[in-house]
Amino acid sequence: MPEFESSENSGEIREICIRLLTRREHSQKELRDKLALRGFDRGQTQTVIDGLIEQNWQSDQRFAESYARHRIKKGYGPIKIEYEIQQRGIQSVDLDAVLVDLADDWFEVLDQVYRKKYAEDSLKNYAERIKRSRFLLQRGFSGEMIRKFLQQIENKSHI
Repeated sequence: MPEFESSENSGEIREICIRLLTRREHSQKELRDKLALRGFDRGQTQTVIDGLIEQNWQSDQRFAESYARHRIKKGYGPIKIEYEIQQRGIQSVDLDAVLVDLADDWFEVLDQVYRKKYAEDSLKNYAERIKRSRFLLQRGFSGEMIRKFLQQIENKSHI
C-alpha cells in the first residue's frame, strides 16, 4: 500500500512542478521549497525533480540566465545578481560566464541606471558623490566600476 501512495504522490509532485515550470523557470531549490510548503517529502520531491532535469524540464543554467536577464533589465549590477542567484540555490553554474554573456558592457547598464535616477551629471560636492556612489553600490555595481564611471562624469563636466 505505501508504494501506491508514493507513486501517487510522485505524480502529484510532477504535476505541480510542471505547472510551476510552465509559468517561469525555477531553480531546484525553489521547487523543493515550494513543494515542502505543501507538505511533500524532500527525498521524494528530489527524485521527481531529478527526472524533470533528465527530461530537460528543469535547468538551473536556464534559470540563472533567465533570472539574470530579468534583473539586468531592472537595472541591477553583477554583484547583486550573482548574490541573488546564489540565494536561490544555484552553485553549479558558472555565473560569471552567464553575466558576461547577458551584459556585454556593464558600464552601459550602470549609465542607464544612473541617468534614470540622476538627470544632471554634475557632482556638486563630495557628499553628493558619496550619495550617488552608495545608490549604485546598493544596486550591485562594484566600487571600482562606480569609481571609473563617476570619474568619467567628472571629466566630461570639466570640459
